[in-house]
Amino acid sequence: MNSVPSGFEPVSRTSPFAELIGPVYQKPDASLLILAIRAERKHCNVRGHVHGGVLGTLADIAMGHSTAFSTNPPTPLVTVNLSIDFAGKAELGDWIEIHTDVLKVGRNLAFANCHFQVGGARIARASAVFSIPAHQP
Repeated sequence: MNSVPSGFEPVSRTSPFAELIGPVYQKPDASLLILAIRAERKHCNVRGHVHGGVLGTLADIAMGHSTAFSTNPPTPLVTVNLSIDFAGKAELGDWIEIHTDVLKVGRNLAFANCHFQVGGARIARASAVFSIPAHQP
C-alpha cells in the first residue's frame, strides 16, 4: 500500500536533509500540524523496522516547524534538546503520522511535544526544547 491518505499533501517547506528521508507529507489541523511519511526500505534497519534515528529526525522537523510557525511572524529556533521514547515499532509500508503540540514559545526558549502513530496506535513520543536566538542587527 503506497497511497497517501486524504487530506495529506507534500510539505510546503523542506530542506536538502529532509528531502533525503522524504517524501514528507503534511496535514494542517485546527490546532497543530500533522506530518507523515510512508515507511520505505531506506528508512528501515536490518530487522525491517523503521530506524529510531529516522523517527528522531522527523520529531525534530515536526516540532521545530510547528513551533516556529505557531507565531506570526515565524520564530527562528535552534534545537537544544530532543528526547524520544519508543513504545512500539513501524515497519516497511506503514503510514507514520507525527502529531505535534506546541507547549510554549517564550522570549528565550520554546517547548513542544509530539507523538507518532501507526494505524492509530502510538509507537513513540518525543519532546524538544528550542533556543530562540537573540535578534541580530
